[in-house]
Amino acid sequence: MNKQDTCEIFCYDEEKVNRIQEDMKTADISGVSQLLKAVADETRAKITYALCQEEELCVCDIANIIDASIANTSHHLRTLNKQGIVKFRKEGKLAFYSLDDDHIRQIMMIALTHREEVVANV
Repeated sequence: MNKQDTCEIFCYDEEKVNRIQEDMKTADISGVSQLLKAVADETRAKITYALCQEEELCVCDIANIIDASIANTSHHLRTLNKQGIVKFRKEGKLAFYSLDDDHIRQIMMIALTHREEVVANV
């Protein structure tokens, strides 16, 4: 352990700790963790990014964009759908996917901006 990145003595602000612990009891941290885990997979992150660029895309479009099979793409889309990241609609024999809401787009764009800033500052 590097001594520069840790406290050299043990002390804490009891009021802050208690307040934040109480706040955490009502926040759905587990749900947020599951959402972020779903997008943490590189293929699912690519799908999410692609859907940030267009209102909706059919499974075939997405598969071609990410250079994956229809089956693999469908598997990842099901995972994203279960986590509330994407939604779909059927039109005849086609399935069109879109982001569930603009919050997902914002999360992806903020994460990309953050990553670009981190890389630029290294």
